[in-house]
Amino acid sequence: MRSAVPGATRRTVLSTTVAAGGACALAPLGQAAAAPAAPGGPILKPLPTARFVDFGTNAEMRWESVDPRRYLTEQSRLFVRNHTRTPVIDRDSYALRIFGDGLARGRSADAAVELGWRELRRLPTTQLTSVHECTGNGRSLFASQQGTPASGTAWTLGAVGAVTWTGVRLADVLRRVGLDRRAVSVQATGLDDPYVSGGVDYGRVRRPFPIAKALDDALLAWGANGEDLLPDHGYPLRLVLPGWVGIASIKWLGSLEVSRTELTSPWNTKWYRMTGGEHPADSPPLTVNPVRSAWELPWGAELEAGRRVVLTGRSWSGAGPVTRVEVSTDGGATWHPAARRRRGGHSRGRDAAWAQWSYVWDRPAVGSHELLARATDARGRRQPLVTPYNDNGYFFDAVVRHPVTVA
Repeated sequence: MRSAVPGATRRTVLSTTVAAGGACALAPLGQAAAAPAAPGGPILKPLPTARFVDFGTNAEMRWESVDPRRYLTEQSRLFVRNHTRTPVIDRDSYALRIFGDGLARGRSADAAVELGWRELRRLPTTQLTSVHECTGNGRSLFASQQGTPASGTAWTLGAVGAVTWTGVRLADVLRRVGLDRRAVSVQATGLDDPYVSGGVDYGRVRRPFPIAKALDDALLAWGANGEDLLPDHGYPLRLVLPGWVGIASIKWLGSLEVSRTELTSPWNTKWYRMTGGEHPADSPPLTVNPVRSAWELPWGAELEAGRRVVLTGRSWSGAGPVTRVEVSTDGGATWHPAARRRRGGHSRGRDAAWAQWSYVWDRPAVGSHELLARATDARGRRQPLVTPYNDNGYFFDAVVRHPVTVA
């Protein structure tokens, strides 16, 4: 069957190679052969201990290593969230498969439209800057700050970064392929190994999202901060859903199913929705990230007494720009506005990522203190003092109590 896209051809979808450059293993149409694990672990890029906490399949950027002078997060510094291991993919034989009854000409998975790397690169290119964040960022604070431990990787605040993505708008791709006006849902599926947990094979990581998001600001990205994606961050192509939970931005994008009915997967029915605590059993899948703030200094930092101390930090929201940041140096007894640190066009506009800010603490008293920062976004959402508990520790958005000592 001929492709619906001019110039597109049918081909074997993907080959994955051994990290050291071994022989390619060809997979059946619609699947991908798993790359053997790289020597040293499931993450391929270096993870120096001064910059990362290595959790095995996941790696957290140490927040205290963030450079206050830099706005964007280099890929080499960006956190890694894998369900299995990073595959190594041959870009020349890669193709994105698009199918489903939500296309103008409905297609089964076996008759998918296929777009290769060069075909995608010939489409109009765009860039957007957004905060990319794991849904569980701050999870460990449920235990350390609120006394309610939650299961999952014990992220502190480093499962986040700001990235300028380069790619093609998903809306342009879908319109070029041909979209049925009755389409309501898109499911993105990755090409990493199937995820097995508790003896159950849940298949490849996949998650649906509404057609409205697909036609709004969704991006098929091949670049980050002016460079090709690293393998750990989705090379050669990944989905980016700005402002949404990290799991929604599927890495190593293999296929998109477009449907006239609501699609589901374990990643929006079993996981990545609120369960436990006081949350209702029918809580919807998580989408837009909350408002968060973090000070740019080590946990338990020692500060010099008797002088003016310039403190800096960042705040961000999945729903839009941060409009106000307030800080407290006395554990929340009093609050003061922080000064915004504007850097070019990054601090405003539709594709704004995080807001950088500063506060001058004038001659702090000797002793132990808690620094607090809370942000408000353009939709009026402000960080609470307590985050309601949930089983998986998602969306810890409470004001973080950051300890420091003045001596």
